[in-house]
Amino acid sequence: MSKKADIGLVGLAVMGENLILNMESKGFTVACFNRTVSKVDDFINGRGKDKKIIGCHSLDELAANLERPRKVMLMVKAGKPVDEFIEMVIPHLEEGDIIIDGGNSHFPDTMRRTRYLSEKGLLYIGTGVSGGEEGALKGPSIMPGGSPAAWPSVKPIFQAIAAKVEGDVPCCDWVGSDGAGHFVKMVHNGIEYGDMQLICEAYHLMSAGLDMSAAEIHKVFAEWNEGVLDSYLIEITRDILAKTDPDTGKPMVDVILDTAGQKGTGKWTSQAGLDLGIAIPQIAEAVFARCLSAVKEERVAAAPLLTGPKSGFDGDRATLIKHLHDAVYASKICSYAQGYQLLRAAAAEYGWDLDFGGIALLWRGGCIIRARFLGDIKKAFDQNPSLANLLLDPYFSKITADSQNAWRTVIKTAVDLGIPIPAMSAALNYYDGYRSERLPANLLQAQRDYFGAHTYERLDKPRGEYFHTNWTGTGGTTSAQTYVV
Repeated sequence: MSKKADIGLVGLAVMGENLILNMESKGFTVACFNRTVSKVDDFINGRGKDKKIIGCHSLDELAANLERPRKVMLMVKAGKPVDEFIEMVIPHLEEGDIIIDGGNSHFPDTMRRTRYLSEKGLLYIGTGVSGGEEGALKGPSIMPGGSPAAWPSVKPIFQAIAAKVEGDVPCCDWVGSDGAGHFVKMVHNGIEYGDMQLICEAYHLMSAGLDMSAAEIHKVFAEWNEGVLDSYLIEITRDILAKTDPDTGKPMVDVILDTAGQKGTGKWTSQAGLDLGIAIPQIAEAVFARCLSAVKEERVAAAPLLTGPKSGFDGDRATLIKHLHDAVYASKICSYAQGYQLLRAAAAEYGWDLDFGGIALLWRGGCIIRARFLGDIKKAFDQNPSLANLLLDPYFSKITADSQNAWRTVIKTAVDLGIPIPAMSAALNYYDGYRSERLPANLLQAQRDYFGAHTYERLDKPRGEYFHTNWTGTGGTTSAQTYVV
């Protein structure tokens, strides 16, 4: 009898196919199924030909070809399709079998599904997989969470196919219970939004503000990628700016319409910040920047009607580019600081024992936000696991302090030129807000108490004691009963 498969995978889009090929290349036998069955045959007779891959034409056949405990990985569109496939797979499984969702599911859905399958005697894993098509094939970053009892069964497979960093350490480890894996992947994507927007703002300032060509900007990013900004996103930006459109002979970037798409993970991250009361303005601004880009027709109509600065840049270009490098680096640190603040709040809210240094290691290789300085983030949390904010780590506090003058110069220059840099500005505002011993919220709280009797705390009284003032002399002494920070 032929060997049964170590794992089954449902969904033969590019990510699914590449993960199967990755698993097979590491010595695992994989069974596969797709709702459109012809795709199974096409794959088995194409990219999967003569490999340890078992093509299945039904979920019953898939289950019959899996070793116990059965491991079925779903690589289908997030949302309703995941729930539909779970219901389709359940009848073919037995107690202790495992369903894995490898898509970009929203973490509350993963929490719900983990509970639901537990009631049926089944185990569930919701795992973030980052790295795109190439990562899926050659080694992604994998962030699993869900039913802890499922981890030993999938650990050998996941860690074998994951990207590796120094010492052959896999960019994959158990993140935490129920929705922890998908939450960490969501924050990863939120930081990704922020990183991409920062890079785009630097490009915009050089292109529109300094009148630099794509070839000239390519050289800048090539140089940046050799230093502290060395990262996947800087690297691909360098390569994008060197690409020429074969039809027009123009730089490829110059023929692409300036409207950005999004799949929702940045929005989910921003919503999580609001739900948990954590300031992540930089990530939210990156989402809003995409929204603003989408109203292209309105912007075209507004351009001749709304005036802005007329004069161009008359300073030293080389000096500003150097300042821009430092501003991008400082802003990038703030983006990660905000992401980690959100992770810390979620750990407290949902009871997850998150390893913050370990998460930085998961992101060191394979994923979209992989960058040299993630090693420094891991060191920061290894040295101080209870670090309240990445900005308070001596290494990062020195960088942001040393970058301040350049950071502020770049933002002033952009304002003078009328070039929007929302993420970079939000980063500096976050930094200035976080380092401010006193903010104007005292006035804000007085306003709230004036019109809504929402009460306030006093500087000369212990925290947790609330007071109300009869501001008008006619309002009485009754105050609101709830006080939410």
